[in-house]
Amino acid sequence: MIKGIIFDFDGLILDTETHHYRILQDLFAEYDSELPIERWQQEIGTQSGFSPFHYLEELIEQEIEHKQLRQQVKEKFHAKLAEEKARDGVEDYLKAARELDLKVGLASSSDYEWVSKYLKNLGLFGYFECIKTSDDVEKVKPDPSLYVKAAHCLGLEPEECVAFEDSANGALAAKKAGMGCVIVPNEVTQTMDFCAVEHRLSSMADMPLGELLNYLERLKVSK
Repeated sequence: MIKGIIFDFDGLILDTETHHYRILQDLFAEYDSELPIERWQQEIGTQSGFSPFHYLEELIEQEIEHKQLRQQVKEKFHAKLAEEKARDGVEDYLKAARELDLKVGLASSSDYEWVSKYLKNLGLFGYFECIKTSDDVEKVKPDPSLYVKAAHCLGLEPEECVAFEDSANGALAAKKAGMGCVIVPNEVTQTMDFCAVEHRLSSMADMPLGELLNYLERLKVSK
């Protein structure tokens, strides 16, 4: 029986990823270059140490001013996010989870300061009983540690939880942890090659949480 749901943050609750990619694309265009979406997708949902600025240098074969460009990107990124709302259906799912007496957690490869700041800005922080971030693990997604820790923090086993993800790295982490996974890709992640998951939605507004959970329970029984 499903007793808890665990959300990713970036790209799922707040579509940080599309804004970040667009801002970087604008930067690359200033140098008559392009950041391929397939290359950027490899970095979504994880932390590999990839630097778009070093990558740009490789493409244009000249040095650029990292510190100045990094600050410009950061300022534009935060300005965009300050105007952004949660993705469609997210708060409806959180409200429904309360009504269904489900435990609600979050597992993010970002750090706690980042996640908590934007959850509070969106007015969603209070919905989460447990938040696990990169501060809590040695390895982030696609390693399963974040999801395992989030489940145990909720007092549940991973198989009693369903994860909601937007990225391939995140979905793989959830499945490795032993939990069901529903993907809700965004503009930047929709063409990713995902592992086998239980369901895919274009938006949480497409299906009420109760209806989705009933479907997932039936799926378990049929396996």
